Amino acid sequence: MTVTSAPRRILVALAVVCLAVAAAPVAATADPGGTTLTWTVQPAGASGPDGRRWIERTLDPGQGVTEHLAVRNFSDTTVVFALKAADGYLTDKGRFNMLASDQTSVDGGTWIAVQDRVTVAAGETKVVPFTITVPGGATPGDHPAGIAATVTSAGGTVNVESRVGFRVMTRVSGTVTAALPVKDLTVAYTPSWNPFSGGTVRVRYTVTNDGNAWATGKSRVAVAELFGLTGRGGTTDVEELLPGGTRTVEARVGGVWALGHLRTTVDVTPALLGGDQAGADLRPTSATVTTWALPWPQLALLALVVGLALAIRAVRRRRRRRLALLLEHAREEGRASATAPQAAQAS
Repeated sequence: MTVTSAPRRILVALAVVCLAVAAAPVAATADPGGTTLTWTVQPAGASGPDGRRWIERTLDPGQGVTEHLAVRNFSDTTVVFALKAADGYLTDKGRFNMLASDQTSVDGGTWIAVQDRVTVAAGETKVVPFTITVPGGATPGDHPAGIAATVTSAGGTVNVESRVGFRVMTRVSGTVTAALPVKDLTVAYTPSWNPFSGGTVRVRYTVTNDGNAWATGKSRVAVAELFGLTGRGGTTDVEELLPGGTRTVEARVGGVWALGHLRTTVDVTPALLGGDQAGADLRPTSATVTTWALPWPQLALLALVVGLALAIRAVRRRRRRRLALLLEHAREEGRASATAPQAAQAS
């Protein structure tokens, strides 16, 4: 929930669960004037809720369609709800939201026309029609929006707006494209201090939806080592992105032996979400970066082994020299003992 303060400004408590990710509608709760209010909003048909989590429609430029929403009041009192539509976007955490009431919509939110207010008795569900009308010059692709039922609570010098709603995804017919180019690719290698185990390559990059459609994708990271003789890799899911949206992706590839030259390649294959996918232009993208890394644990082990070998060799040499000196000393003593009796007889 996000609440900001400013004199005489509508504060938006983003209980906007426009995501409608769950199959069941999510309820919002407000407490204006000490009265607890709880309600839900969900897509509906003319006779009531129809089980959809959000609304997706594909329309031609200039075409309009009538849809419905259902507002259910769980409170113990009659409530007058304001109905509002606005452009939609994804938050940094990947959750769908709609612009606050003090922000101006310029796209799909302006295509939705709905009555300003609806009065719903305690325990009652009201179905309200609304229209989606695509302008004649609308560009092909997805134009996200949200529609919500709101309650505004007066609180001294500020008002607090609580709202709940769902997303409305309008796709304008025409050539639909999905492209998720890789940007700002960085690679860092962390060696394993176990000399018998490879290290880890940490990859970080951003993908931007340069297409005109709601998309996701598969990202594959491949690390070539030993100058391309061997390689390792892994696959990561790219979270949903609306047109123009950006997402930071991080991945790890383990068991990599850093023997100098590391070539890391990221391939992203996009996939459309929602709507008719026939004839879509899906554009795979790729980026490569080359880094150099040294196997310090292995080099340390090699230095240790070489040092031990040299030390053992030196010890053996000293032992051989000592043994040679002892043998020479013994020979000299033997020669001395052999010549001593002869010298005595001669005297």
